[in-house]
Amino acid sequence: MAEVAENLERVCDQIAKTAAKAGRSTDDIELVAITKTHPAEKVREATEAGQKLFGESRVQEARVKIPELPSNLRWHFVGHLQKNKIRNALPLFELFHSVDSIALAQEMNRIADEEGMHPRVLLEVNVAGEGSKFGFAPEKLRAEMESLLALPRLSILGLMTIPPLAEEAEASRKYFVELRELRDRLQTEFHVDLGQLSMGMTNDFPIAVEEGATLVRVGTAIFGERRRPKRRS
Repeated sequence: MAEVAENLERVCDQIAKTAAKAGRSTDDIELVAITKTHPAEKVREATEAGQKLFGESRVQEARVKIPELPSNLRWHFVGHLQKNKIRNALPLFELFHSVDSIALAQEMNRIADEEGMHPRVLLEVNVAGEGSKFGFAPEKLRAEMESLLALPRLSILGLMTIPPLAEEAEASRKYFVELRELRDRLQTEFHVDLGQLSMGMTNDFPIAVEEGATLVRVGTAIFGERRRPKRRS
């Protein structure tokens, strides 16, 4: 237990120090502790150390894990959401970080209407244009923004990105800057509040904080290396 608590304290301290240097308030930055592949027991250690906001990337794993943990915890979905998992996912998560296509958004809107729900979402942007990554290309997002905003059941709160994997954290900075600048342009053009920026993970979250992240997604630095899942669900 001490290890998770110490890791959590170290990450929170790093966020606070980085925010202070950047002239930001820590109240404007939330840590999403990513629990994928980690058992409920390990998550409970983090809750006992004061963490209340967690992230999962697989719906099937979340459906098993979340009921085993205190009901006052908050959960975000951070992985690629398959259309056939939307109905099961909607009741579990207060925010979806990874709406990565107009087709997914439309299907989520349709199912949310059937279920009487109003999902809160972020739009995932593939800023670097990587073929292996999901997400809107920046110019595609701009072209489809009006259609996305017209979906009555979805509350679009901001943007998310995952930069290319790099040895040096500094390499992520330009992608975080691009996401922030894209957000600013969309806000101006479409007269909408996109206040949330989900960016930064274990390797580069201090850089993300410097560049305006409001949500940082940190798993390995808190829970250790992930266990390999037996299969993707």
